[in-house]
Amino acid sequence: WVQSIWLSFWNWDGIGAATWAGIENYLRVFTDDRLLVALRNGLGFIVFYTAFPLVLGLVIAAVIAARPRRGSGLVRTVLFLPQILPLVAVGVVWRYLYAADGPINQFLTAIGLGDVARAWLGDFTWAYPAVGIIGTWVTTGLCMMLLLAGIQKIDPSLYEAARLDRCGPIRQFWHVTVPGVRAEIVVAVTVTLISALASFDIVYVTTGGGPGDQTIVPGVLIYKLVFTSNEVGLACALATVLSAIILVFVAVIGRVGRRSA
Repeated sequence: WVQSIWLSFWNWDGIGAATWAGIENYLRVFTDDRLLVALRNGLGFIVFYTAFPLVLGLVIAAVIAARPRRGSGLVRTVLFLPQILPLVAVGVVWRYLYAADGPINQFLTAIGLGDVARAWLGDFTWAYPAVGIIGTWVTTGLCMMLLLAGIQKIDPSLYEAARLDRCGPIRQFWHVTVPGVRAEIVVAVTVTLISALASFDIVYVTTGGGPGDQTIVPGVLIYKLVFTSNEVGLACALATVLSAIILVFVAVIGRVGRRSA
């Protein structure tokens, strides 16, 4: 990491002699439209990688904990499956599902919604949310498992007291379950937020950052700057800025988590 920071102050193609650039590469990070789009897309993925999975995972975990039934183990396994699969394989599978003649479009056509079908990953409007949905699918299981473990540690007497106070399931959820898994929420947010900002595999395999730069994220752009454009110094500057953003987010989340504990 220290070497990457040092290289960020140089213009270097990775082969020849490097020339001093000072803060020029950092100025480009905050002024170059393509680099700004990559940072914005990475931040936008927080919605898909963190917000949606956290809400879905919390609801699913609460339902499983409140009404354990036969088959709940299978549900947990299916939801957690993306965590043990290589993300490259996940990207390949979803690229097939999203293909113009893939299962998703075939299903839409079969139910009379053929006009909605499209090449999802090649559509300038839908490519970004389509990739984001993959991120949601990948991280929902992790959030669910973390939060389910937290719910199972909550003292059952708290729920009993809430029921005696005539609290329904929704009030029990907000006043007992959510406060009881605060520490697990902090962990889930931290892990998924890092995954969102450092995303690479899924985007690279499914769209490569396209169409155009609609789905470009810092991880993919750093790769392209190094191996395609031979701008190692600029890539290191972008990587340093990305690392700083992640550290700031993690520090803020940790501080908020300690205050609410």
